[in-house]
Amino acid sequence: MSNSNKALSDLGVHIPKIMIPGSGSDFGSWSVVACDQYTSERSYWKKVEEITSGKPSTLNIIFPEVYLEDSDSESRISKINKNMKKYMEDRVITELENSFILVDRKTSRSKSRKGLMLALDLECYDYTKGSNTLIRATEGTVIERLPPRIKIRQKASIELPHIMVLIDDPDKTVIEPLFSKASDFEKLYDFELMMDGGHIKGYKISDEADISSIANALSRLAQKDVFREKYSLGSDENILLFAVGDGNHSLASAKGHWENVKASLSYEEQQNHPARFALVELVNVHDDGLVFEPIHRVLFNVNADELINAFGKFYSSRSCSGVPSCKSSKTAAGHTFRYITAAGEGSITINNPANNLEVGTLQVFLDCYMKSHPEVKIDYIHGDDVVEKLGSQPGNMGFYLPPMNKTDLFKTVILDGALPRKTFSMGEAEEKRFYLECRKIR
Repeated sequence: MSNSNKALSDLGVHIPKIMIPGSGSDFGSWSVVACDQYTSERSYWKKVEEITSGKPSTLNIIFPEVYLEDSDSESRISKINKNMKKYMEDRVITELENSFILVDRKTSRSKSRKGLMLALDLECYDYTKGSNTLIRATEGTVIERLPPRIKIRQKASIELPHIMVLIDDPDKTVIEPLFSKASDFEKLYDFELMMDGGHIKGYKISDEADISSIANALSRLAQKDVFREKYSLGSDENILLFAVGDGNHSLASAKGHWENVKASLSYEEQQNHPARFALVELVNVHDDGLVFEPIHRVLFNVNADELINAFGKFYSSRSCSGVPSCKSSKTAAGHTFRYITAAGEGSITINNPANNLEVGTLQVFLDCYMKSHPEVKIDYIHGDDVVEKLGSQPGNMGFYLPPMNKTDLFKTVILDGALPRKTFSMGEAEEKRFYLECRKIR
């Protein structure tokens, strides 16, 4: 193992053999948006089906979550696995030598968002509350959501990531320097993404000198004194190098699958088993093209007046205003939530909230409310316009949430642990990662 490979391995980074369609392929039909987007908009996915009909496409090897509650999940998973094998047998996708891929993504709102495709060691990752591993979740993981996702992965021959993992690199030392010499790298793809997804380019990074520069830059970020000085921490804080930005439950599912596989392997077999690693896109939280957007809530089959009254009663001990059932003379700053229903728009304020973030105040209540109202369903929505469209329909209700400052993310996770689930989104739905690269996991 070279020095750079050893350094990367110590940091939980693995140089993968990435699979992509061959040159001359229709990349525009191949690449579709992350499966956890447009989960209340079947019309979007029907349009994707029309665009990709009869063509090799990642749509045929993923499970869009809009269909998760349909009755055909078993047959859909079986078909996905068959399509994966067929794409490999027919050489629709071919394997590159061990390398990273430098990614340049243009979206409707950003000229460039820079990333680096690599694999992370799941032995260095823990999504459970209070974890202090090198790789950590940034939001709470809903354990109940993992089994169906692990089931999809357990017989899959390849993985396709929509996972984006963040580094806190204010001086832009890891990814950005590679773009100054992008013209020297082999270009692997360069095409327009469907459905207003923008444009994407990818370059192969396999030269030892470039690998070494990445390893050295990451190693500097992981130096204990640098880490502790950056966040004004004591000597007992463990280093957080990689924070999961998008695809938290996908990475947690990969971890769960690896733990299942690992149980039947010897120590030696565990060291380089492909299921031990997960392919991700690494992005600098300080990248100018990375925008944090709030994730809103839309409730279905809900009595809005009843919910608003329940919201006030739930927090009455902490005082709230804007709700008839909640009376208080306290004037401390609170969390104000705008909402929309078929009857129009309104707002509710919770004073003296126990949670630091508005999303925590709202989600704690909604989790409790929905336990006693199982008929109410929830979806997590990107974009004010979609909240307005869905929330204003009879029987629905939409809550708007504010954005968070992305530069606060790492210190917040280090000091407070994972944020409430669905706290932020890295861009709007069409800016999410599109499936493109694959990797064997069997």
